[in-house]
Amino acid sequence: MGYARLRSIHVHPVKAFRSLSLREAVVEPWGPAGDRRWMLIDDGGKVVTQRRQPRLALAAAELVPGGGVRLSAPGLEPLTVPVPRPGGTVPVRLFRDKVEALPAEDAAAHAWCSALLGADVRLVHLDDPAVRRPVDPRYALPGETVSFADGFPFLLTTTASLDALNSLIAQGEHADEGPLPMNRFRPNLVVSGTEAWAEDGWSRIAVGEVSFRLAKPCGRCVVTTTDQDTSERGAEPLHSLGRHRRVDGALVFGQNLVPLGRGTVRVGDPVRIIE
Repeated sequence: MGYARLRSIHVHPVKAFRSLSLREAVVEPWGPAGDRRWMLIDDGGKVVTQRRQPRLALAAAELVPGGGVRLSAPGLEPLTVPVPRPGGTVPVRLFRDKVEALPAEDAAAHAWCSALLGADVRLVHLDDPAVRRPVDPRYALPGETVSFADGFPFLLTTTASLDALNSLIAQGEHADEGPLPMNRFRPNLVVSGTEAWAEDGWSRIAVGEVSFRLAKPCGRCVVTTTDQDTSERGAEPLHSLGRHRRVDGALVFGQNLVPLGRGTVRVGDPVRIIE
C-alpha cells in the first residue's frame, strides 16, 4: 500500500442535494459539521431523496453562519433559509426511523423546494442530533447517533477502488457509461494512496487527529446510477457491482464510519490503518 492520505472532504447540507467540497471539516459524533442537518419530506412526512426525485442532484446548498443554508438551482432565485427557532417539532419518517424535526419557519423555503420538484414538499431541520436518531443498533455502540444521513455518521471511499470499479465497467456491456466520478457515491471522506478494496479489511483508522471505527460496508442503491450533473440515470455502477461486489445480498462500495472522538480533518491529512 502507498502512503494513504485524505484526498477530499464532502458534505451535503441538505440531504439529497449535490455535495459541497471543503478543505477541512469539524468531526462531530453524528457526522461532519454541516452534513445532512436539513432534508425534504413529502406531505405524508416521508423523506424525499434522489431515489424518487433524481432532479435533486441539480440543487445546491451552501452553509451560512448559524447553521442555515443558501439554496440554489437552475431556474430558481437563490434563497437563504435560517435555522428555525426551538419550538414544535414534527415527526418525519427517514426510511425505517421515526425522527423529530423542526420545519423551516419561512413558507418561502417550502415553496422554493416544491417549485424545484413540481411536488408538495417541506424543508425540515434536525435540531438536536445528539438525541434525535440512534445509529442502527445492529452496528452501533451505546449512545451513538447520526444526522439525516442514510444510516451512519461518515461514508468513506477510496480512489483506488473507484479506479478498479471503472475498470470493471469498461469491460462490461455498459462501458459507454464509464468512467464514473466519485460524486456518484456521495462520500464524506475520499482517501488516496491505498490498494483497491483495501478498505474492506480495515476495522479502525485514524484520519489526521481523529479515529474512526468501520461499522459495515455501504450497500448501494439507485442513486449511484444518477448523473450528479444532469440528473439522468443509467445502469452503472449497479450492474458491475452486482456482478463483482455483492456481499450478503447488498451491492457494496465504500465503508460506513463512526467517529471515536472529536476533532478536525483536513485535506492532505495522513490516514493510518490501526486495525
